[in-house]
Amino acid sequence: MTLRPDPSFHASPKLAMQAPPEKLAFTLMLSPDGSQPDGLAIVDVDPSSKTYSQIVHQVIMPNIGDEFHHFGWNACSSALSPLSGHAFLERRYLIIPGIRSSRIYVVDVKEPRKAKIHKIIEPEEVFAKTGYSRPHTIHCGPEGIYVSTLGGGGKDGTDGPPGIFIMDCETFDIIGRYEMDRGLQDKHYDFWWNLPRNYMVSSEWGIPPQFENGLVPEDLLSNKYGHSIHFWDLRGRRNIQTIDLGENHQMALEIRPAHDPVKEYGFCGVVVDTTNLEGSIWTWWRNKDGTFEAKKTATIPPQPAKPEDLPDLLKGFEAVPPLVTDIDLSLDDRFLYVSCWGTGEMLQYDVTDPMKPELAGKVELGGIVSRTKHPNGRDFGYGPQMVEISRDGKRVYWTNSLYSTWDDQFYPGDRGAAMVMAEVGENGGLTLAEDFWVDFPKGYRSHQIRLEGGDCSTDSFCYPSV
Repeated sequence: MTLRPDPSFHASPKLAMQAPPEKLAFTLMLSPDGSQPDGLAIVDVDPSSKTYSQIVHQVIMPNIGDEFHHFGWNACSSALSPLSGHAFLERRYLIIPGIRSSRIYVVDVKEPRKAKIHKIIEPEEVFAKTGYSRPHTIHCGPEGIYVSTLGGGGKDGTDGPPGIFIMDCETFDIIGRYEMDRGLQDKHYDFWWNLPRNYMVSSEWGIPPQFENGLVPEDLLSNKYGHSIHFWDLRGRRNIQTIDLGENHQMALEIRPAHDPVKEYGFCGVVVDTTNLEGSIWTWWRNKDGTFEAKKTATIPPQPAKPEDLPDLLKGFEAVPPLVTDIDLSLDDRFLYVSCWGTGEMLQYDVTDPMKPELAGKVELGGIVSRTKHPNGRDFGYGPQMVEISRDGKRVYWTNSLYSTWDDQFYPGDRGAAMVMAEVGENGGLTLAEDFWVDFPKGYRSHQIRLEGGDCSTDSFCYPSV
């Protein structure tokens, strides 16, 4: 607790963009075979530092088999909400869930180079207090920490639908389920909100048997993965509308609303269209009468390939799908970044007109068939995956691992962990920074990134930019 608001909290996106550049990044390290504990790497991203692009500290967990995937802050700019905010919290703790173990770690990063475990929440507490399992996405809200889950109860996580639960933002005690009325929602993945407008948007991946041991081809071809997005009355905690994107649009994953709360639209990335292997970006918006609509506004085609160059899973298709696994939106709501994990592309769209995204830049790196090398000459395993944008919008960071069993299906063999950065041109365009390449300890893969002082993927702003 502080006596004045944390200086890393910003009431508007414009104020956040004017904040000092990040000097450290926090990146998850995953042990794919569970032979060693997962960990948190603290990475130096200050170009004036002697340890630039190096890991300067690690927090290694005491358990194995957690499968770190997503994580987030205990508090962020939403704490400044005039309705129910906790303005005197610190952005001090990282909340790291184990998607396979259902265990949650709270890591104190007040002194980042001496970061340490503050608390461990065992899976039995998660099960008992929520009936959910497989915690996934962490978002700091005005009144607490929101945690989405991918599993319900029972050993395989199919005893009831998954959902969201809330943790106390000071004690880290689990309070209970979020939903009062879930309506048609029976799968879960990401979620985000517009605080002043009082609505939340959530998305869908699949139930645990559909992802824990890898992609299930029969389920994909039968269109059994998630393909809907859900709109909620945020404070009423009820589903007010569900939009089915079409059953062929499998795995509607990342949700990114405009940062400026005046703008009532946002984006959703869809992994694959089972009719043509395309990836797609959808724009959703709210009408004046309070109802929502969604429209496909950009498509990314697959790349033809010879069967002998493809993993077994894709040989029959003779093509590489782009596999849109992550998207992120710059704080000025101008550029949307799209990770194409299959084809090895990071795409930059100008979304000044959210209904007409225009390709503004592209970086090719890795890929199932292309295997494009980094400008420094090194092999980049897998493809661009978790993406994080600096507050000022001038740098874009990303890692390369998706999920252990999916990595092994689409990219057989260990491809190594890496974290890279691209610089953004004043009017768009991306250029990989040749001098930025983060090596991780042997046997680990790299996953999500969070930036010191907050970033474009964690903060929810309460006031419009001017």
